[in-house]
Amino acid sequence: MRESTAEVVIIGGGPGGYVAAIRAGQLGLRTVLIERAALGGTCLNVGCIPSKALIHAADAFHVANGQRETTPFGLSMGEAKLDFGRTVAWKDAIVNRLTGGVAGLLKRSGVSVISGVAEILDGKTVKVGTADATTRVRAKHLVLATGSVPQVLTTLPFGGNVISSTELLSLPERPRNLVVVGAGYIGLELGIAFAKLGSDVTVVEAAERILPRWDAALTRPVVRRLEELKVSVITSAYAQGLTPDGESLLIEQRGRAPRELPADKILVAVGRTPCTEGFGLERLDLAMDGKFVAIDDRSETSMSNVWAIGDLTGEPMLAHRAMAQGAMVAENIAGQRRSFDATAIPSVCFTDPEVISVGRTPEEAKADGKVDGYEIKVATFPFAANGRALTQVDEEGFVRIVARASDHLVLGAQAVGAGVSELTSSLTLAIEMGAVLEDIAGTIGAHPTRSEAIHEAALGALGRGLHF
Repeated sequence: MRESTAEVVIIGGGPGGYVAAIRAGQLGLRTVLIERAALGGTCLNVGCIPSKALIHAADAFHVANGQRETTPFGLSMGEAKLDFGRTVAWKDAIVNRLTGGVAGLLKRSGVSVISGVAEILDGKTVKVGTADATTRVRAKHLVLATGSVPQVLTTLPFGGNVISSTELLSLPERPRNLVVVGAGYIGLELGIAFAKLGSDVTVVEAAERILPRWDAALTRPVVRRLEELKVSVITSAYAQGLTPDGESLLIEQRGRAPRELPADKILVAVGRTPCTEGFGLERLDLAMDGKFVAIDDRSETSMSNVWAIGDLTGEPMLAHRAMAQGAMVAENIAGQRRSFDATAIPSVCFTDPEVISVGRTPEEAKADGKVDGYEIKVATFPFAANGRALTQVDEEGFVRIVARASDHLVLGAQAVGAGVSELTSSLTLAIEMGAVLEDIAGTIGAHPTRSEAIHEAALGALGRGLHF
């Protein structure tokens, strides 16, 4: 068995793990990163990046076919065709380019990468099995960044035509009939994409409405778009398993008789669960927070010099949260004093239209206000009154700002509409910097852009709205 020593050993090469490794290397720490699959983790290989590539291709195909009838500005075209095999190859090329980039960044930072399966022996020792040898790595600090895996339904285990988002993103051809179990962001993002690609899509959701974690005002435009795309949505319904022939999904809807939904593929997208098995986590005496590893605001666990980041540590299970935690942990190990403030972590749903939220929603702010004794202001500006939205023939949606009434401190912001994901940084920065409504109202935005809706919403909250 080979022996190796380091100051930091990191298990998991996803967004949190590789960023922690890069930052640790930059700070001069001898760092070993262990990854059993591909660098970049779920997000880069089978999640965020490939799904957005597929969404872009689906949008382009759908828009092109939409030009068969004369547009409001006079454009018309013939029927568009899509070589789905080339689409998948293009998506894979993007992933390969980015994973290669991560490998290059790690090398430049002096990080040693071991491709193999990690096994924790104790809080300072990890054994790694590779194709040709076994290595034991001892380090002063252990960072757990093992991520998450798709959650399994006991009534509908993965296998055959029952697949997770990982398998859906690698299909060689479009399914004729796709049933999506779960109307959260993963299910709807992919369901909408495949509907645009020509699949007959049905969405099954146990809650009373789609995107149940987002408020109804934000999701109504998505509901309308699903109807336009002829996506069938069945709410208050539960997947009971496959029919005996395996060709349909059996569902039970409250107040109705059981139904069978024909399906070539069934995507189970009911959430993700932390990856806590298969690497010896049970050998550590860690405090847990339910199914997650418990951490403090520095990402320290209950064991000295054992750190945990990303999906393993709970909600929000987002790549950018993991990255921020990873950089912070590396700096803490290097002797800096850093802590993690979760006030401004943006969430984005890449549906059509897109939905974003950062900070407190109106409901959350009202609940906080009842406890802390303050009132709130909420103002909304619709894209129907935005010049750029009108020139793009897509005026669905709005921007909403939530502020404290007493001092106008911005507490949160939400938006729904075409391309609103690109507004996220501006809204997050406002909250992170402690902006008040007057700061945003006094900021001159470029005209005509959708970002003007942020300025207008702030003016509206101050009772000085100009264009609505």
